Amino acid sequence: MDNPDLLLLARAQFGLNIGFHILFPSLTIALGWILVFFRVQYARTNDAAWLATYNLWTKIFALAFAMGVVTGLTMSFQFGTNWPGYMLKVGNIAGPLLAYEVLFAFFLESTFLGVMLFGMRRVPSWVHIFSAVMVALGTTLSAFWIIALNAWMQTPSGHMMDGGALIAGDWWQVIFNPSLPYRFTHMLLASGLTSAFFISGLSAWRLLRAPGDASARSTLRTGLVLAAILAPVQIFVGDQHGLNTLEHQPAKIAAVEALWKTERGAPLVLFAVPNEDTHSNDYAIEIPKLASVILRHDADGEVKGLAEFAPDTPPVAPVFFAFRVMVGVGVLMFIIAWTGVWRTRRGALPPRWLLWTLAGSTFSGWVATVAGWLVAEIGRQPWIVTGILRTADAVGRASGPLLGSSLTAYVITYSAMLLAFIVVLTHLAGKGAQA
Repeated sequence: MDNPDLLLLARAQFGLNIGFHILFPSLTIALGWILVFFRVQYARTNDAAWLATYNLWTKIFALAFAMGVVTGLTMSFQFGTNWPGYMLKVGNIAGPLLAYEVLFAFFLESTFLGVMLFGMRRVPSWVHIFSAVMVALGTTLSAFWIIALNAWMQTPSGHMMDGGALIAGDWWQVIFNPSLPYRFTHMLLASGLTSAFFISGLSAWRLLRAPGDASARSTLRTGLVLAAILAPVQIFVGDQHGLNTLEHQPAKIAAVEALWKTERGAPLVLFAVPNEDTHSNDYAIEIPKLASVILRHDADGEVKGLAEFAPDTPPVAPVFFAFRVMVGVGVLMFIIAWTGVWRTRRGALPPRWLLWTLAGSTFSGWVATVAGWLVAEIGRQPWIVTGILRTADAVGRASGPLLGSSLTAYVITYSAMLLAFIVVLTHLAGKGAQA
């Protein structure tokens, strides 16, 4: 596209759509399995408190699932309206993967969700538990197929040219491309942490109103323990993901580190204001050699800078800051989770300051997830499929006024939807679980 402003508008519109959409799968992927745990606990103990907990969180799951479906449908239309060059070039690969997501995951979720929501008193207990498992499995399979496509776009493999379009030469290599294991695991853990903080945060919100609510105490502890287990695992997986990205997308890592020139013993930039004009960092706070230690496991290891990849380099500032938001929020989640586990040992009620902290951290998983998505997607630029298709070559020919007006409409609509979701969510949590 010759007009960079139109390209920016098209990217902003799609970014808004997928950024809003990802909020809800990042919750439902793990929440589905947590619901299985609640349902099994009720079947095992026959305790009405577990049933009430299950019923409350099933409502929240159904609400988030519906929001994810609606925003996902809107997003899918944009492949044809805003990015026709993408579908023309790689549709033979993207189309089947998206279809697998619908056929094997979305239909599975939708079918058994009905039994899960309305079948408690209508089907045997084992059938109801099986339905909950199938819904949870469906959310996981859905994530797998979407991430398989995204991972292929980041690290394409197994494809070949057929005329002017790509086709799959080896579907196994297409699906299980070099970054899939890291991206899929990273996303599952992110969803687990997002759900854990949702549960603990909303339970804390309830306990601020009703400190004696036994169900809220139980779910608070469940969320905190889950978060405390997953947070250190995510740190390890994130490190491995970073090493995989260094191997396959070194320009993205250079942007993450705001490393402009290739260096041995590269410093870790804790904070700076990347300056695209001077190719330097203003107001930098650095730790000498630490980037080389992390990325090369060698204090004198060489890390390539952005100059090695010019002119095909991503914008540095958004990638640099988004990564630090993701890591910073992740570290806070780790600290809060372990503090919460310690303060709730032996069934103790956390102090009010911790309850307020947990309530304020309810959506911290969303913040970290969106920041991580920005790193992954902006860090891939100027490519929509790395090394194969440039973003500018995939965008459609919609006019600036059309893109601007539709983007404005999306912003207004999604803001209203998010506000409504949060209001309903806090209302349900405030009432607490009711048998």
